[in-house]
Amino acid sequence: MKNFMSFEIMSFAIGTELGKAFRLGLFSSISRRRTLRLLVCEYASGGGAAEGSVPSDVLSEGFGMLRSLISDFKDAGHNVTTLLNSGLAAYNPPLDADYVIPVSSWPVAKTLIESVARSFDAAHFIGPETSQISQSLIRIAEEAGLTLLNCSASAIEGVADKLMINRSLKKQGIKTPETVMLSTIDEVEETKQALKDCLNFPMVFKPLDGASCCGLSIVRNEPQIAGAIAKIRKESRGKNFVAQDYIQGIPASVSLITTGNEALPISLNKQILSLAGPESNSKYVGGVVPLDSPFIDEAFDLAKDTVESFRDLRGYVGVDLVLTERGPVVIEVNPRLTTSYIGLKLAVNSNIGQAIVEAVLQGYLPEDIQVAGYSCFSKIEVPSPTVVALQDSYEIEGLVSPPFPMGDEKTHALLLCHSSTLNESVKELSEAEKSFLRKFGRE
Repeated sequence: MKNFMSFEIMSFAIGTELGKAFRLGLFSSISRRRTLRLLVCEYASGGGAAEGSVPSDVLSEGFGMLRSLISDFKDAGHNVTTLLNSGLAAYNPPLDADYVIPVSSWPVAKTLIESVARSFDAAHFIGPETSQISQSLIRIAEEAGLTLLNCSASAIEGVADKLMINRSLKKQGIKTPETVMLSTIDEVEETKQALKDCLNFPMVFKPLDGASCCGLSIVRNEPQIAGAIAKIRKESRGKNFVAQDYIQGIPASVSLITTGNEALPISLNKQILSLAGPESNSKYVGGVVPLDSPFIDEAFDLAKDTVESFRDLRGYVGVDLVLTERGPVVIEVNPRLTTSYIGLKLAVNSNIGQAIVEAVLQGYLPEDIQVAGYSCFSKIEVPSPTVVALQDSYEIEGLVSPPFPMGDEKTHALLLCHSSTLNESVKELSEAEKSFLRKFGRE
């Protein structure tokens, strides 16, 4: 049963018995036979949307990951508390959490986490590396003594810088695109000159610490360089960005569970991207879990080697790749839960949330994880609904994230279908999208 609680009531309600046991070093045995009190927080839905800088399509991904992870933790028998933007909490959205704490902003969320850290046995945070959002929150939690079920702040910093990770992977002989670091404060002509002898068109411009497709442009010629830089200035607070070779192939990712020393690839996933030039926004549209490919073993080996080459990457980690005609090329590492988790939840025979708990707290990786069927999911743009229509949507089968009104004319929902075959899953998702559009008044 979901309870909306104030900070004061929540602090009183959460007991400290398990917290004491953890501090006595009894956690490994307790975690196998007792309920853990977990705090789960996602940036966009947990206060970030109140800052006005989170697009509705990003919010749909964030809420979808939050909802899916909470569901797994609850299915594993744990007690879950989450933070939710007060504007979203007012809609009473579908979440399986035991306690939902409304927060008015991201700074309030961070302060609350710092205050209540020792009331929980462990926590899992989901957030982008952009503008140090994820690192700053995790550092606060670490300093407050909260046990984390995901990567440490230092580990995130080790892979968040796209230039640094590119250089590190190259030293290890791992395939990755040629990369050049540039600055938005340089003159356009300086940038053109810096690129002249390094990369060929087309190339990719993206923020140095960006997440998803934020600020990303496909640059096909010199005249597009100025617009691509302007887009990065608009969508990223950082001054530095990278230009990379554009790698032709199928955008993909590998989902892994890691103990911090050893990593286990779980699935190869297809990423459906809409990559745009400087004149419009690049977007993550959806995905398929798993992706059938003759390169799956090579992709698994490459992702495993990549993750194990960095210290203290723990829990769930995603590795983005492009599957070319000659094999996979690593693009970047995501030291956090990724949107593929939404599909992965239904496509495997194990509880991935519990696998994260055991990997981080016990150093144990799951055995015999098998993929069963196919999950297809996508974001869909619809007119901003009334509150009544929004709440009616909660009952729609396959709806992972509802179309929360964000103050704009348009908003986004996230739909998911799972079936035994890929064709059936694709067909069901297409039918679900058409039905959803009809219901919300758009042909």
